[in-house]
Amino acid sequence: MRVTQGCFSFLPDLTDDQITSQIQYCLDKGWAVNIEFTDDPHPRNTYWEMWGLPMFDLRDAAGIMKELADCRRVYGDRYIRISGFDASHGWESVRISFIVNRPANEPGFGLARQEAEGRNQRYSTYVYAAKKPEGERYSS
Repeated sequence: MRVTQGCFSFLPDLTDDQITSQIQYCLDKGWAVNIEFTDDPHPRNTYWEMWGLPMFDLRDAAGIMKELADCRRVYGDRYIRISGFDASHGWESVRISFIVNRPANEPGFGLARQEAEGRNQRYSTYVYAAKKPEGERYSS
């Protein structure tokens, strides 16, 4: 099962040239770009770990691609995403976010059903990989 979060998630993985083009698009719009990683991609886990600080001052995609390469070298076995943050008045929010790295094996999610009062059913999702401790979730 493939995690589908953010822009382009239903497309094949972006190449580095395509990632560079998307980053440059963000920079041309004046957005700050940041890199985040996690080994728990649950849809409600919006707080991924940041790789350094948001790059407010960079205007060339090459600098961000270097940071991405460094992040992949350290956390290449996890999910890595890039986000473009628009700080202009009236927006102050993420305008684009997309996954740029995935673990080799994506075990997916499970659906847990819970009986509730009356005949009601409640459902929640959980990541199969979260049964393992952090740092070991995607190792063979």
